Amino acid sequence: MAAFTLREHTADVAVEASGDDLGATFAAVADGLAAAMCDDWPAADDPDGGERADLRVVAENPEAALYDYLDELIYERDVRAVLPVDNEARVAGDGEWVVDASYRGVPLSAVVAREVKAVTYSEMRLERVDGGWEAYVVFDV
Repeated sequence: MAAFTLREHTADVAVEASGDDLGATFAAVADGLAAAMCDDWPAADDPDGGERADLRVVAENPEAALYDYLDELIYERDVRAVLPVDNEARVAGDGEWVVDASYRGVPLSAVVAREVKAVTYSEMRLERVDGGWEAYVVFDV
């Protein structure tokens, strides 16, 4: 199970998330990013619901993998003009960390979205806890 909570952060927004494994935790942070950008979006079966897309990120450590994954989702928003929702991720690593992920890209024309400029390393936390993982990520708005 994965979950996220939006947290106020001086002029920025933070996402606190948890999951049973790293992939679920990464996806929960990504879902929090979507919620920070938009209050609601069309369902998958809606004509404006968007289509699934895949992405892959490779990094040198888990924190860099999380940062690069979230940065890639913001890039997808900017380049493809979609809001990445219903995120799924698998994370594997030992020396090199790989995130294989997918999202449903809801057209920005179908939603009212707020600007999230970038993911930051400021106060980023990613740690193993009893029963899974927890993450805390600040986004520049």
